[in-house]
Amino acid sequence: MPYRSLWQQFRDGDWPPLMELLRRLPIHGCVWALLLFCFTPLLLLVPAYPLARSARRQAHLRFPPHARRRILDPQVTRVQRIRAWAALTTSLLILVVYGTTSDFAEVPEQYALRLAVTPWLLLLTAPLVILGLFRIAPEVARPGMRARLRPAMRSALMYVAAFTAVLLLFVAIVFAGQSLENQWFTPLVALALTAPEVWTVFFVFFASATMVRTVFGTSEVHSALPALLTGVLVWELAAINLITDGMPPGPPFIRICALIGGPVSVSAVAWWEIDRLRTRYGVTLRGRPVP
Repeated sequence: MPYRSLWQQFRDGDWPPLMELLRRLPIHGCVWALLLFCFTPLLLLVPAYPLARSARRQAHLRFPPHARRRILDPQVTRVQRIRAWAALTTSLLILVVYGTTSDFAEVPEQYALRLAVTPWLLLLTAPLVILGLFRIAPEVARPGMRARLRPAMRSALMYVAAFTAVLLLFVAIVFAGQSLENQWFTPLVALALTAPEVWTVFFVFFASATMVRTVFGTSEVHSALPALLTGVLVWELAAINLITDGMPPGPPFIRICALIGGPVSVSAVAWWEIDRLRTRYGVTLRGRPVP
C-alpha cells in the first residue's frame, strides 16, 4: 500500500487511531509535554479525538456520505450556493449598518434556536408534504414511492432521536451538576454523562452533512420532494423568527425586505429547480417521480 500523509488520510476519510496520529505528528515528546502543561485545554483533545473518530464511523455507516439526490443538477447547486452566500452577506450588512449591541448578542441565540427547531419542523412538515405529493401522484407510481419512503423515515427518525439525545444529555449534565453539588462522586457522574454527550454531538455533526444534502433522504421518494420541503420549511422558520425575535433592524422597507427576502428567494430557487426537473429530466409532480 503506498504511503499516505495524514492530510491524505483525513481527506479520504480514513482517520488513524489516536496513538498512530500522535506518533506521526512532527512534534517531539518534550514539546508535547510543554504544550499540554502550558495549554491545558489541549488535554481535552486526547479523549475527544477517539470519540469523534468513533462517532464519524457510525454516522457514515448509518448515513452514507456518498448518498446523493437522485438527480443532481450542477446549475441548481451553483445557484443555491450563490443565493446562500448572498443572503448571508445581506444579513451581515443589515446587522452592521442598522444593528445594535443587543442585536449582535442575539445572533448566537437565533442560530441555536434555528438549529434546534429545524429537525422537529422537518419531522412534522414532511408527512404533510409527502401526503399531498401522494395525493397528486398517479396511482401507478404510489407503490414505488411508498417502498422508498420507509428507509427515508427510518433515517429521519434515527437522526431526530440522536439530536434529541444531545439535548437530553445536556439537561441531565446540568441537572446532575446542580443536584449533586459538592458530592465527591459528582465529577465521576459528570464525566460519565459528558462522554456520551460529546460522542452524540459528533455523531449528529457528521450525519448532518448527508442529511442536509439529501433533505433526510426524501429525494429517494420523489426527486422534487427536497425542493418542496425546502420551500415550505423556510417560511415556517421565518414565522418562528418573527414570533421569537421580532422584525429585523433598520427602516420599515429594509425590515420587510429582510423578513421576506430570504423565504421568497429560497422559494423561487426551489420552484425553478422543480421546473428544471420537469423540462430537463421529465420528472413531474403528477407523473414519473424518479428517472
